[in-house]
Amino acid sequence: MKLLATRRLLRILRVVIRYRLDDLLLALPLPWPLRLLGALLPWRWLPRKPLALSRGERLRLALEDLGPIFIKFGQLLSTRRDLLPLDIADELARLQDQVPPFPPAQAIARIEQQLGAPVSQLFARFDEQPLASASVAQVHAAQLKSGEEVVVKVIRPGLKPIIRQDLAWLFLLARSAERLSADARRLRPLEVVEDYEKTIYDELDLLREAANASQLRRNFEASPLIYVPQIHWPLCRHKVLVMERIYGIPVTDLNALAAQRTDMKKLAERGVEIFFTQVFRDSFFHADMHPGNIFVSTRTPWEPQYIAIDCGIVGSLTAEDQDYLARNLLAFFKRDYRKVAQLHIDSGWVPAHTRVNEFEAAIRTVCEPIFERPLKDISFGQLLLRLFQTARRFNMEVQPQLVLLQKTLLNIEGLGRQLYPDLDLWSTAQPFLERWMRERISPLQLLRNLQNQAEQVPQLSQMARQTLDRLNHPQPAAPLRASWPGRLIGAALLLGAASQGLLLSMAAWPAWLMLGGGLWLLLRR
Repeated sequence: MKLLATRRLLRILRVVIRYRLDDLLLALPLPWPLRLLGALLPWRWLPRKPLALSRGERLRLALEDLGPIFIKFGQLLSTRRDLLPLDIADELARLQDQVPPFPPAQAIARIEQQLGAPVSQLFARFDEQPLASASVAQVHAAQLKSGEEVVVKVIRPGLKPIIRQDLAWLFLLARSAERLSADARRLRPLEVVEDYEKTIYDELDLLREAANASQLRRNFEASPLIYVPQIHWPLCRHKVLVMERIYGIPVTDLNALAAQRTDMKKLAERGVEIFFTQVFRDSFFHADMHPGNIFVSTRTPWEPQYIAIDCGIVGSLTAEDQDYLARNLLAFFKRDYRKVAQLHIDSGWVPAHTRVNEFEAAIRTVCEPIFERPLKDISFGQLLLRLFQTARRFNMEVQPQLVLLQKTLLNIEGLGRQLYPDLDLWSTAQPFLERWMRERISPLQLLRNLQNQAEQVPQLSQMARQTLDRLNHPQPAAPLRASWPGRLIGAALLLGAASQGLLLSMAAWPAWLMLGGGLWLLLRR
């Protein structure tokens, strides 16, 4: 094991020398003893041809040379645009998730070991030549005994020892960078590696991916917007996943999409609608929406439908994060920077002691130049990115779900503008957000929230349930027994409860009693 680790270290060192990554390290403001030590490295005294490559290109090529685990790390690193210089983040985003396939015999052996039967008994046909090969798994086409066409995803053999070794070196490099450089500490490399560790181990569990795909499919059952392939659960294990095979056009194949006369404007707008529906309606969003995971159905090009695969990485937001994010975005639309600053403080995204006026001025400085451009030329994702970067100056701690959200939004917006360059994401998103906010504070939704939170108060829960039944299944009008003064008192009680703003607090008994009494007076017959 030690020999393998040593060999791996020597390979990493060779790649560092080849792409001169030490130059990137020495460009940081290091203490002079370390700079002197770096200058004395033996290979720096050897003649070297100049490299006509940017620092981002050198880093990308080095990660590609180091293999699948480092490629995956580079992909994750490219999403941390709140931490990285943009030129490096843009270059890392070009990393392709294509690596040489492993031998079919190993794939078959793993399938049979996981499912406990020969491939010939499990499938009517199994194609040994893989359809695609990625950093942690590869995919084979097959046919079930029932005649259904499927794909079989298999985790690469022998990954865990390599992952453990590479993670150990990554943690060592991250800790060293944080100790040596204040600039590196600002980039928080240790946190980035920890995020990667969780992500890579999650992706090794295909049952998790299958569960995510099933949830996403259920959320968009019979939807014209997006289709998610069916999971064949009896044939799924931790290292093997079997799902319905889909046939579609890769979303980046613009010529094929044009040939079938796809409505590109509608396709781009539907991508935006899918994103906001996942984030705000479901609080469950596909967070790996790079072009390799998205296809377009060939069935109804005039009403284009997306097809999504590879649900290994998903994100979610709490109800509080949803609410504050929507309010932030709507405040941006109205250039209400004071409200944006206050919402960040109220949500806990920046410390409570932050001075609102200073934070407001910083946000205005970033946003005003953007708003001077036509709406269709404004990058929604870049605006969110700049907001995070500005907030970081005020000690904002970017939460993992917000990083995934930012990454996904950047992917969706970039894809949408590739499909339809005149896409105005702002005008597409604003009506959705406004409608969602209206629905969130509608009387019907408030009653649903009340029912969900009042289980500890049986009478109030029953009253809310009866009210919901009446609203959902209205009965023919009957003579009201409540007098008009009673109805007015009931309305006043409701207004009083609402004005207290205490509906979500179980300890706020006056508001609960006012609400219950008001509903009873208004709705009794």
